[in-house]
Amino acid sequence: MTTALVIDDHPVTHIGCEQLLHDAGFATVLGARTAAEGQGMAEKHRPDLIILDLGLPDASGLTLIEPLRRGVSDARILVFSMNDQLPFVQNCLKAGAHGFVSKNDPPASLRAAVTALMAGRPYLPPELATALALRNAGGAADPLSTLTEREYQVVRLLGEGRDLQGIADALRVSYKTVANASSSAKRKLDLRNTADLIRYAISEGLC
Repeated sequence: MTTALVIDDHPVTHIGCEQLLHDAGFATVLGARTAAEGQGMAEKHRPDLIILDLGLPDASGLTLIEPLRRGVSDARILVFSMNDQLPFVQNCLKAGAHGFVSKNDPPASLRAAVTALMAGRPYLPPELATALALRNAGGAADPLSTLTEREYQVVRLLGEGRDLQGIADALRVSYKTVANASSSAKRKLDLRNTADLIRYAISEGLC
């Protein structure tokens, strides 16, 4: 019998994934809301497939990929995230993920990914695979690839016009966490202040 584990802090994602995975033939679909809970459940139940969000409340899902690969080496890991910027997709694959699907994609893309991974094949949506290949061929480093998932979220939301407290409320984290992420992003992107971050987010089409 096949088992899947969904690691995501959004209840709606769990509901949708559970139905899709049962329809795909999975006998058991488990759920975790945090990175710590997901790591523990993965090692206890040793699922065949792990669907992983990047924006978890206690850690970036990106940092969880490598421990999952070590602890549950047979599991196939599919990243399922709102953030489909190429640097993050590339970082997920480098960390050891077997596939990536954006939450903006239709359900058929998630079904195709599950089918491919369980057949032992990697998966990227065709448009994303093409864009990633073109980016790699260009060879230019993207400054966004240096940001963590949290830093990226903060920069994007700043570009949308939110202040730091509003971002903290939206992400359900502390003001200090958001302020630290903002400062770190400015340092990595070589920007002087929050206004520069906002202009950068807008110019890069992050919002």
